Amino acid sequence: NTMSKRILRVDMTKLEAKFEDVPADFVALGGRALTSTIVAKEVDPLCHPLGAYNKLVFAPGLVTGSKAPTSGRLSVGAKSPLTGGIKEANAGTNFAQKLGRMRIAAIVVEGKYKGEDYYLLKITNDGAEFVKANKWSNKGLYDTYEELYKEYGDKVGICGVGIASEILGAATGICFNDPEGLPSRYAGRGGLGAVMASKGLKFIIVDETGALGVEILNEEAFKMGTRKLSNALTSHDVTKPGGALNSYGTSVLVNIINEAGGLPQRNFSSGQDDRSEKVSGEVKAEEIRKRGGTRPHFCSPGCIIQCSEVWTKPGGKDPVGVLEYESVWALGPNCGIYDLDVIGELNRACNDLGLDTIEAGGLLGVAMEGGLTEFGNGKGALKLLDEVKNKTPTGRILANGTAFTAQALGVT
Repeated sequence: NTMSKRILRVDMTKLEAKFEDVPADFVALGGRALTSTIVAKEVDPLCHPLGAYNKLVFAPGLVTGSKAPTSGRLSVGAKSPLTGGIKEANAGTNFAQKLGRMRIAAIVVEGKYKGEDYYLLKITNDGAEFVKANKWSNKGLYDTYEELYKEYGDKVGICGVGIASEILGAATGICFNDPEGLPSRYAGRGGLGAVMASKGLKFIIVDETGALGVEILNEEAFKMGTRKLSNALTSHDVTKPGGALNSYGTSVLVNIINEAGGLPQRNFSSGQDDRSEKVSGEVKAEEIRKRGGTRPHFCSPGCIIQCSEVWTKPGGKDPVGVLEYESVWALGPNCGIYDLDVIGELNRACNDLGLDTIEAGGLLGVAMEGGLTEFGNGKGALKLLDEVKNKTPTGRILANGTAFTAQALGVT
């Protein structure tokens, strides 16, 4: 079958979804090139980011779903409610690889559902259907993803938005499953979770049964390119097995950046603190080994760098997923917190609520400076995230991000 790549157009106003051919001028585009091009071409720059005229675009890379190494990434684009510009956020997840193998170059979500309901969009090789998703409203994503796998089978890919997106917070991300099925892979930045929720879309389930796989036009050239890239990645000190990223994850940067004086401390008021070493990638890797978590680990099959991990509580309980470098500095030193267990709990709360960990660390630092709790107070920080969970007025302010929170609290 020579079916070429296609675009799935999802009209939330009419609750219709249909496949279209990829226009000739998009054929050589994938990932960010495709999401940003579609947003630039089809979205009015003056539209309200949470209104019917914004569009949310998902696109895997050109070779995602093939044997190309480390290609399991997905790009998400829209007009950002946080910045007002064209936003691209991305994640590593097998959800992307499933789209690639189904020959879906992009999903374009447009319009806006008029009622109060939330919907789940189930995509199969032959089409898509809408299912009411209200029963998962006001629920944390860890429990919800578990239920979705029970309902749709453990082979599907899941994309979703959480409670923080239901209140249209600009600090929200779009959540994808990791290999264990945890809601820990985020296209985090720019408030794209709010864009998805504003359209009435809560989840996308991808079932790749019957997928044809990625079409390779020149097997020989593809093999050569794959080999070249694999050799480069497995021989470079940063990316090779036993190298910096493989051994310590992206958090290998904590000690390096702290030494350089650029690790954000206490709401970016300083760039260095000797306590930062306690939350370094080296300490974290050792702790994961002791607890029976997983490290190194891939965010999506076929990644040969394997900078991901599964962080757990002591004794291997309550797996969180990965603690990335950015999440660690944002929820850690930037909040005056130098305890990996507290950072792990804050990261878990963000994943559960659908908050971007970088923006969450930023807004918590500002909230601490603004007097809502004190620097270093992990319990206080978790309580503030509970305000978001409970959709209180304070929670709504926080969910709109760092700048909004600062303005509300008079922090410059």
